[in-house]
Amino acid sequence: MKIVVIGGTGLIGSKTVNRLRALGHEVIAASPNSGVNTITGEGLSEAMEGTDVVIDLANSPSFEDKAVMEFFETSGRNLLAAEAKAGVRHHIALSVVGTERLQDSGYMRAKQVQENLIRQSGLPFSIIHSTQFFEFLGSIAASGAKGEAIHLSPAAVQPIASDDVADAVTAVAVGAPLNGIVEIAGPERVGLATLVGRYLAKKGDPRSIVADPHALYFGAALNDQSLVPGPNPRIGKIDFETWFAGQAVSV
Repeated sequence: MKIVVIGGTGLIGSKTVNRLRALGHEVIAASPNSGVNTITGEGLSEAMEGTDVVIDLANSPSFEDKAVMEFFETSGRNLLAAEAKAGVRHHIALSVVGTERLQDSGYMRAKQVQENLIRQSGLPFSIIHSTQFFEFLGSIAASGAKGEAIHLSPAAVQPIASDDVADAVTAVAVGAPLNGIVEIAGPERVGLATLVGRYLAKKGDPRSIVADPHALYFGAALNDQSLVPGPNPRIGKIDFETWFAGQAVSV
């Protein structure tokens, strides 16, 4: 198959491109640097010619409420229109477990709009809801930093390694459209504040963790159901200890 991966040079995109090429597919790693821009529309028509599957892994460069909404609305409309015109047979998007539950977050509101555009497009589709990536633990810590303390919710999370995400995206790409959502998560459920504390300790970061039930997660309040999957998710193989052990010393 010919598969176009939007955001194909990013963390998940590059891993997914390599996996799909290893399976023998023709894969285009599309990004603005390669002349494919979902915001301006540049290169979209050409990239879609003869394409069977499109995987949308693009992310907004800004998480500011207005900017992130404009990104996912514009990118989604342009991409889906180009796919419909070209007769693409399967649209796949990577989204977030808990999107529909965390609408106080501007980012989650924008992801919900993206998902709604997909459902309304008439294209066969699959939406992958992933839990948080281990690779983003540093960013999560930074989001709760107040001086030498980091305030984070103790709510449950079930984070996943990017390699497991890429495996899941690859499996969905070579399968039939779900016309619905599949959830993916890591093998270990743990409190967010506890996990970030483990991460910082392994890095030798001396800052303290404050488990604060009122701490917001990118603008949204959490409970133990907010960021964890429902029944029968696809579970990754890599737990936190295994993931951290595989990271470069600089991580």
